[in-house]
This record gives sequence, structure tokens and C-alpha cells, in this order.
Amino acid sequence: MEMKKTARTALLSALFTVLLAPGAFAEKSLSIDLQTAIDKAFKTHADIKIAEYALDANRANYNAARETFGPQVTFSHKTTRGGYWEEQYIGGGVYSKNLGTSHTNRFNLSVPIFNPGLNAAEKQAKARYQSSVLGEELAFITMKQTVSNAYYTLLAAIDAQQVCEQSVIALQDHLKNVQAQYDVGVVAKVDLLRSEVELTSAQQDLIKAENRHNIAEARLNNMIGIDQDTKLNPVEELGYKEYKEVLPNCINYAMLHRLDLQQSRLQVKVAEAALNAAKAGWMPSVSGSLSNSWSDDRWPGTEGSNWGVGVDVNMNVFDSGVTKSKVAAAKANLMTAKESYRQDTDNVELDVRNCYNTLREAERRISTTQVAVSKAEEDYHIAQVRYEAGVGTNTDVLDAQVALHQARNNFNTSLYDYNLAKVALDTAMGIEARPSDYQYLTYGERYKATKAVYNAAVETTDSDKTIKETVKTLEKARAERRKAASAAKMKTE
Repeated sequence: MEMKKTARTALLSALFTVLLAPGAFAEKSLSIDLQTAIDKAFKTHADIKIAEYALDANRANYNAARETFGPQVTFSHKTTRGGYWEEQYIGGGVYSKNLGTSHTNRFNLSVPIFNPGLNAAEKQAKARYQSSVLGEELAFITMKQTVSNAYYTLLAAIDAQQVCEQSVIALQDHLKNVQAQYDVGVVAKVDLLRSEVELTSAQQDLIKAENRHNIAEARLNNMIGIDQDTKLNPVEELGYKEYKEVLPNCINYAMLHRLDLQQSRLQVKVAEAALNAAKAGWMPSVSGSLSNSWSDDRWPGTEGSNWGVGVDVNMNVFDSGVTKSKVAAAKANLMTAKESYRQDTDNVELDVRNCYNTLREAERRISTTQVAVSKAEEDYHIAQVRYEAGVGTNTDVLDAQVALHQARNNFNTSLYDYNLAKVALDTAMGIEARPSDYQYLTYGERYKATKAVYNAAVETTDSDKTIKETVKTLEKARAERRKAASAAKMKTE
């Protein structure tokens, strides 16, 4: 009994210690910069892993297509026992069902000598493999843009929240001033009411800004693979760094390095190979073979050796126009791929132009909005002084505060748009994103990692049990609806 009391006392003491300890349940926080966020996403995000597995699959398919040109050896064994159902007269007054057992073993070696269909399939597999190599790198470029956008969105949300906080503080101070003047009868109640309304509106804006901050934070946490409750403390601020490159150079760089444009060119090669595959229906295929077989009535059947060497030639002589139609369809698909590539080159140039012009437009807004902030701050200060001196109106102060709030937001928005446009321009140009020291895992290592995170996700969601229960519930409801419908139909009849 004494031991139980002691244990209970120790447990309660530990619990109170935890509850009273400062920061015992403090939120997790993390200081982070843009490059760190990008590196974390490269290591953990599913899009990167999916691109790597797609490359693995297409590499294996390409290897399989190449290996079809090599020799193939097959072995077969056949054991049979049989005879007549009824006894047959075999002469000399003897009847027999002629029961017997046969064992046959056969090795066969075949090598394709000329096969246009296999050649076309190998070229298609090669083009798809090359496209997946580009696709893996493209996944890094896309992920860099996605994470960068999320990071800058978080910075913009933080700045917007700070602007709202500044507005609330300013309006609270102004309300105190109005209240003091109202208490001594200097100003009318309408000034007090208007100031309270403006403060309430600013507080509502602050609540919305805080929510946008939380959403942006959770989104970035999700992208970089950390707990979504983590409080992020960016070490950078939205800033301006001059972009010196000119538009023609950006376009020329994109034409040479844009990976999705190169993938579009590979689609033309896939279509060309498909056309050759269709034309293979008009051409012969030639293969060589070498075989040896053994047949015996005793297991395992190793007697009676018989060998053979041959050349097989197969050619479609008449197929009622099937091959002709397939060739016509393949030609049309090839022309489609070529038109798509031509259009893609135009779209790449347009994409670069749009991103570049957006960048320059945001750049010009930065300088003008920065000046506007300074003037709005001065205007607000003057309006406050005039109101305190009794020569200005409450409306002047509130209007100046609204103008200052808008000017600050415009300046932050121009910085946000500039940084996003720069990231978009880098993506449009196809600038490489994967770091040179990126640690590439082997297939086995990636397989284990994927299996671990998949099992954890299944356990967290309890998906197997949930699916079973959901299907059972839906099936039951469906049966009840059918039963009700049948009962209603019988009543009407």
C-alpha cells in the first residue's frame, strides 16, 4: 500500500513539474532560409521521388527493348501417357489398349536477325527513357519554383500581418486621443464612433492576415516535409536584387535549355519510331533457331536425341489494308507531334517574354511605391498633428491612415511580385535547379525509404480498416435504398 502511495505521489509530482515548467508545451519553431527550404523539399517531396521512379521504370523498359535482340533459350519438358479406350486387335489373337508413356525434353535457341518491329520498339523505348531523364531534372526545377513561391508567399504574409498590426496600433493610439478630446468636450461623438469603427475594421483585417500567415506557413511546412504545426522563422525578408540580363539572351538560353521543349522534340522521335513500327507490317522478319530434343519412354527421357538448325522468315502477304491504315494513322500522329513541337517553341518564347515583362513591371513599381510609403507616412503625421491642434478633422486622420496602409501593402506586393517573377523567369529559361552535391540514393535505399513512409501513412490513416468500413456502410445504404424502391413500386402496383 505504501509503495502504491509513493508511486502515485511521484507520478503527480512529475506531472505538475511538466505542467509548471516554462515552455513545456511550447510550439516547435524553426529558423529557415530559402535554400534550406528548397534542399529539404528535394530530399522529402513525393514529386521528386515519383520522377526518380519514373526514370527507373523507363530505363528498365529501354533495357528490355534492347535485350530483345539477344538470343533466347527455352526449355520444355513433356510427359504423356495414353492409349486406346477399348482394346484393339493387333494380330495373333492378341488384344491390347496399347498403353504407353513418353518423355520429351527440348532446348531451343532463337536469335532475331532482321525485325523492323523490334527496331522501332527499341527506338521508342530509348526516346521515352531520354524523356524521363529530362523529366527527373525538370521535377527539381518545378519543385524549386513551387517552394520558392511558397517561401515568398510566407514572407509576404508576414509583411502583410505586420502592416495590419501597425495600422491597429496607430488606430488604437488615435482612438485614445479622440476619447480624451471627447471626454473634455472638444470633439463630437461622431468622431469617437468613426474611430472605433475604423479600429474594428483594422482588427478584422489583422485576423485575416494572421490566418493567411498560418496557411502559408502550413503550406511551406508540407512542402519541405516537416510537422505542419512548426512555427517558421524566416531569416530573410522580401527584398530587391537587380536583374541585369536582357530579354534576347533569356530567350536564347531558354531555347537551348528548356527541358520540356526537349521532351517535346523527343515526342517527335517517338512518333517517327511508331511510324516505322507500322511500316514493319509490310516487311519480313527473319530469325535463326537451333534446337535439340530427346524423347524416351523412360523417365526422364534422355534418349533419342534429335537436333535441328533453321531460319524462320515471316511476312504478311495480305491483311485487307490493316497495315496501310495503321501507317496512315502513324503519319498523322507524326505530323501532330511536329506541329506540337513548333507550337511549343513559340510558347517557350512567349513564356519567357511574359515572365521578363512582369519582372520589369514589378521592378518599376518597387521604386514608385517606396516613395509613396514615405509620403503617406508624412501625410499621416501631418494629419495627426493638425487634428491634435484642432485645425484638422478626424476624417483627415483616418483617410491618411488608410492611404498609409495601402501604400505599405503596395510596396510589399511589388517586392513579392518581383521575386515571384524572377523565380518564374528562371523556370521559363530552364535554369538548372538540382544542387551539384545532391545525394542520389540507390534504388534499394529509395525503396526502403518509400516503404517506410508509405507504411507510416497507412498506419496514420488506418486506411485498410477505413476502406472496409466505408464500403460496408455504403453497400448497406445502397441495399436499403433498393429495398425501399422495391417496396414503393409494389405499393403503386
